[in-house]
Amino acid sequence: MSAQTSPTGAPTDDALHRLGVRVYYEDTDFSGFVYHASYLRFLERGRTELLRNLAGDQSDLHREASGLVFVVRRMALDFIRPARMDDQLTIVTRTRQLRGASMQLAQEVRRGDDLLVAADVLVACVRDGRAIRLPEALRRLLAPPGAA
Repeated sequence: MSAQTSPTGAPTDDALHRLGVRVYYEDTDFSGFVYHASYLRFLERGRTELLRNLAGDQSDLHREASGLVFVVRRMALDFIRPARMDDQLTIVTRTRQLRGASMQLAQEVRRGDDLLVAADVLVACVRDGRAIRLPEALRRLLAPPGAA
């Protein structure tokens, strides 16, 4: 896959997906900085748009794959710098590693060239509450560059 534009207008390529996010008043705390839990929503949007760009709507994927869903199993966050109201952020999402029933994603929240938050996310593929192998077609789409 060569460089593309996602449905949200964000450039993507084999290595990563970018999503623009504006910080609103509702994303901040009383100090005017982005509230730490707001970053979780931003990161979720980045993961959702990565999947949407590669495989379509998650609701369609859920229906077509007989109830397949993705759940966050583990997430480690490093808060490096704060964002503030009206900042224009970029959520960068890339596949780091694929395993049988899970994928490890690296995510970043950036303001221009500044790294604000780094996240390491382990997402499990689940059906009826049980881990299942990532479907092969989706595995090919999500494979990190250079992966066989």
